[in-house]
Amino acid sequence: MAARTYLVARREYFENLRTKTFWIGICAFPLILCLAIAVPLWLDKKKDVRKYAVIDSSGWLLQAVEERADGPDLAKVFRRWIRELRKSKSDLAGVPAALRPQIEDMLAKIDDSQIEVAARVFASLTGPDAAKVTLPEPVLEKVRSSHEAIRKWWKSLPPKEAEELASGLSKSRYQRVEVDPAWKDPEAELNKLLASEQVFAYFVIGKDPLGSSDGCRYVSNNLTDDGLRRWFASLASDEIRARRLAQKKIDEATAAWIQEPLRFEEKKVGEEGEVEEVKKEDTLRQHAPVVFVYVLWISIFTIAQLLLTNTIEEKSSRIIEVLLSSLSPGQLMVGKILGIAATGLTIVGSWVLFFIAAIKCLPFFLEEMPDIDLAAVIRDPAYIASFLVYFLLGYLFYAAFFVAIGSVCNSLKEAQNLITPVMLVLMVPLMAMVPISQDPNSSLAKLLSYIPPFTPFVMMNRAAGPPSALEYVLTTLLLLVSVAGTFLCAGKVFRMGVLMTGKPPRLGEVLRVALGRGRSR
Repeated sequence: MAARTYLVARREYFENLRTKTFWIGICAFPLILCLAIAVPLWLDKKKDVRKYAVIDSSGWLLQAVEERADGPDLAKVFRRWIRELRKSKSDLAGVPAALRPQIEDMLAKIDDSQIEVAARVFASLTGPDAAKVTLPEPVLEKVRSSHEAIRKWWKSLPPKEAEELASGLSKSRYQRVEVDPAWKDPEAELNKLLASEQVFAYFVIGKDPLGSSDGCRYVSNNLTDDGLRRWFASLASDEIRARRLAQKKIDEATAAWIQEPLRFEEKKVGEEGEVEEVKKEDTLRQHAPVVFVYVLWISIFTIAQLLLTNTIEEKSSRIIEVLLSSLSPGQLMVGKILGIAATGLTIVGSWVLFFIAAIKCLPFFLEEMPDIDLAAVIRDPAYIASFLVYFLLGYLFYAAFFVAIGSVCNSLKEAQNLITPVMLVLMVPLMAMVPISQDPNSSLAKLLSYIPPFTPFVMMNRAAGPPSALEYVLTTLLLLVSVAGTFLCAGKVFRMGVLMTGKPPRLGEVLRVALGRGRSR
């Protein structure tokens, strides 16, 4: 019996591997995942530059906002240039040849902690002599000598060229349009430009923004994209806050102390009972089970669906009748399930390889890599072992249902009605995923762990808890007993359905046969 079951499993496995659709399916998931991440980022970069105008009745706030906007942008550009210089790349892309010697000499003397200050200096209209600058004298001297040239170049830099210098610059996303001083009614003229889509929006700054928000308006016909409004309002609010503090003669250090929140340093208790630091990898490891549950759900559903379609296809083409002339229905059913299981493991293994390859390739696409070892989660033996065990047991549990449904149906259309209850059960772990991940040892999580249809997903979701060894043993034993029971019931339905033709039985009749209370037609 085992030899014949093995032959069926091997046939199912290699039959799938020989098809083009199998390899297309293997590549489809990582491709879709990559596209889901890359396409929105690409589309966001391809958005039109948001042109805006500002009517500044205060006479000073607009200039202050622009200086505050230029500072972070220049800091990003400086950081990229410094990385290139440290990699011995002397060609600073997008920088005029006349400015390169000055910039290279200046950046060579700047420490990482001084980049933000230097960027604010270059963003300032009056330069380093207008206020106290906390930069070493050699660096300050270089800033003084190149301030005017760099500021003039930066102000005349078009948005498209700014985008090539560094990603995420506000200068490459937003471009201010000058308000013509000859306009008698600036708002009326800007309304015309807004109606003709020559500007995206315009701001009106009141006469006394330091005192109140009276007269401050944001006018735009686009009510969904409020990025421009939030960006400008944030910069304006920072400037107003700084001036109000200065007006009350509160220095920056005191203001920062007043606004500083109370922070609780995150700690955890180690395996030996000692208090340890919480690292980024620890936080990532706590959230990793959610990703594993998604992949587990997709894997089980995809592979079980493959088993369903395979069974219906072979039944409709009469291949099953030929196979049953050489082996029993039970041998055929178990062989098909195991063969598709091997196919599923191949697919999941390929996804793991794609993930590892993606991690290795990330440095080539990102300017700054996050200081987190993403591969550490994949290498975690607890997660890998849990995923493999629950994938196999979860697949076997649901495969019995899918193969039984496939055996009594002649087409996928007929299978839709019978598969609906199974799909409703499969949706429950997804709906409970977030509450369980937040409290993996709650009463709800423990209760769902002992319900066999949910056990693989819930226990995988609780892996960061983690559950006690006793819970692992009890839930696994219960799941094994449930898998054996579903195989027994599915075998009865499969025996009835593989040779049955005509109208498929109703759900109630299938259940009676599975429970041993019905007869084959």
